[in-house]
Amino acid sequence: MEPIPTDWGRSMRRGVRVAARRPEGIQAPRRKPGAPVVPPGCPLIVSIHQPHYLPWLRYFDKIARSDVFILLDDADFNKNGWQNRNRLKGPTGPQILTIPVQHRLGQRLEEVTLTPGHPWARKHLKTLRQFYARAPHLADFLPALEDFYARPWCRLADLAWETIRWHMAILGIATPMVRSSELGVAGRASARLVDLVRAVGGTAYLTGAHGLQSYLEPARFQEAGLDLLVHQWSCPEYAQVWPQVGFAPDLATLDLLLAEGSRSREILLRGGQVVSAQELLEASR
Repeated sequence: MEPIPTDWGRSMRRGVRVAARRPEGIQAPRRKPGAPVVPPGCPLIVSIHQPHYLPWLRYFDKIARSDVFILLDDADFNKNGWQNRNRLKGPTGPQILTIPVQHRLGQRLEEVTLTPGHPWARKHLKTLRQFYARAPHLADFLPALEDFYARPWCRLADLAWETIRWHMAILGIATPMVRSSELGVAGRASARLVDLVRAVGGTAYLTGAHGLQSYLEPARFQEAGLDLLVHQWSCPEYAQVWPQVGFAPDLATLDLLLAEGSRSREILLRGGQVVSAQELLEASR
């Protein structure tokens, strides 16, 4: 892995350089530049997820196992979800950091703005310094975090987009990322997911296990000629701060980075695998 960038801007430029690589063990389809059709036997896997603040480990493992990642930034904002919050580890265990936002019922994520004048950034940075004062790699990442929290953020989706790009650059994840709001795809539920996958030339959709169990319509993908794949995840253990309170799985990926530094990608990729949705559905009957 390349040296860790010491400021936010450099990490974004570094992200362009690592875009030619993929994590070890993750296979990408071989296509000529601009080729409209994927060669037979070489699926183009697409994953889709709403933007989150400081996403957890499974979020990035899923991206790493995709060939294109669509950030669903035009979904409705969920005030009880993880779009503006996530968990870090403190002396008593997991603690939630929340970004205060202004929103209305049914408002799209790309329209949600941060509460003006609120000192959330200063508070979050202070919390990070306190919680991770003894983390082995805090000094490596602190300049980039200071740059991030000093920026004048306005829209939640823009903030999430940059945090995702930064994490991907650090982890060496080369998967191209596009915003759903830029694709001009209407519709709802599974029908829209099918059309989003088609819009980027995908031949397979990678969903989380929860999506398959709760809201996806597998028949929609079958009718569209798309393979439906499932991302299975078991959080790998790694060294954490505050070991006396036990290991806490599925924290913000920043927890892993501050603890393990350049080993983070290797550890991350131990936790996930991709399986056929059809096989899972048949096994459950």
